[in-house]
Amino acid sequence: MVKVAHNGHMSLSPLEQALHAARALVLADLVAGEVAEADVVSMVEESVVQRRWWVEQWPDGAAYVAGLVAQDVQDALLECYGRWPLCPVCGAGDPHALDVEPELGPDPQWVCHKAGVRVAALGSLGSAT
Repeated sequence: MVKVAHNGHMSLSPLEQALHAARALVLADLVAGEVAEADVVSMVEESVVQRRWWVEQWPDGAAYVAGLVAQDVQDALLECYGRWPLCPVCGAGDPHALDVEPELGPDPQWVCHKAGVRVAALGSLGSAT
């Protein structure tokens, strides 16, 4: 819901701020991985719509929505295209995807479980590759 503040400027509710931030972070990582095609962006939008309902039911979950959107897009991409984002840390062996941690928590990070390292904060994959 968009609210108009007393100074005439529009302000977003905390829910909308969380959803916009989640969209921006996931899109930044998709752009960094050069996979931000129109159909992939549609996957982000679909996740945001679903997570809007989820956060409306559980407002305290707003801090977790970015990681959940990232996981939703990761799952959708796996079904259609394959693993994303591929780990930039492990050069040898089978290509594998990074995971979002915590699975349900604030401050989501991309991590490589094989190497046991934090690769980048959600939205910052461009600086890690």
